[in-house]
Amino acid sequence: MDYDVFELGDVRLQGGATLPGAKLAYKTYGELDADRGNAIVYPTWYSGQHYDNEWLIGEGMALDPSRYFIIIPNMFGNGLSSSPSNTPPPHDRARFPDVTMYDNVEAQYRLVTEVFGIERLALVTGWSMGAGQTYQWAVSHPEMVRRILPFCGSARTSLHNIVFLEGVKAALTADAAWRHGWYTEEPWTGLRALARVYAGWGFSQQFYRERTYERDPFDYGSLEDFLVGFWEGLFVKRDANNLLTMLWTWQNADIGKTPGAGGTEQALSSIRMPAIIMPGRQDLYFPPEDNEWEVSHMPSAELRVIPGSWGHFAGGGLNPVDTAFIDDALKELLARDA
Repeated sequence: MDYDVFELGDVRLQGGATLPGAKLAYKTYGELDADRGNAIVYPTWYSGQHYDNEWLIGEGMALDPSRYFIIIPNMFGNGLSSSPSNTPPPHDRARFPDVTMYDNVEAQYRLVTEVFGIERLALVTGWSMGAGQTYQWAVSHPEMVRRILPFCGSARTSLHNIVFLEGVKAALTADAAWRHGWYTEEPWTGLRALARVYAGWGFSQQFYRERTYERDPFDYGSLEDFLVGFWEGLFVKRDANNLLTMLWTWQNADIGKTPGAGGTEQALSSIRMPAIIMPGRQDLYFPPEDNEWEVSHMPSAELRVIPGSWGHFAGGGLNPVDTAFIDDALKELLARDA
């Protein structure tokens, strides 16, 4: 096991349900300074696990483990932290309770404070649902977070994004083998169908028009080869109930629902630490226009759009040009006083 587990005990979730014996899986990189001032939180994304975040960590990069203590907490539902697939009855499988972004961040806050004694975070950053958790950190614990850089994500899931996710959910649950979450074998047909729906959204029209999937780093021989090898390969190794749990978290993400926040606009206006908000220019899930609206309500935020044709996966670590663009912004933000 290449990660650690924080035993949270019984956790009362935002929706009122109790998750008994909750567990938060995490991995750390680097060493915590004596003053505990060099910590960075870098949450995971939809279906991703901590090792999927490692592309943005390395010597000479902004997230350099020789300078910073980087904590990657795994989201609830991702198969490592408490999830439908690893929780004992009666809260297993289809009975796993709904978990919000707020719930995830509160668990992470306990990890950061109770395990490591950290009072200030140099930065919170993340891609996609990791970006959503970044916004949530800024609203839930503004006294603690010095800077944020969410990329290819949003503070509130848009209606169009919710519709996309309804298609993903319908493709998975249409498989008769799903059995309303009480399957004895993974619904493979549904998982493959989910992957096909996702394939039309993860990259842009230009990406497909230019057949980027035929070039490095993919080198697939055909479109069908890409759909099977990359997209189906990404999701057939996941558990269906886990995916549905995280999908619910994604669909219901809204920092305006934070206790005491007073709605999305007021929550955004409360984010006063230095922030760079980075959408992908052709991201079909989280278009720049949504982030532009968010930034208009944030006193110290800058919108910086990732150029190019990689769409949502501009933030996925597969394109060195996009990775360098994100890394440069992180270096600049970490150099700012906060």
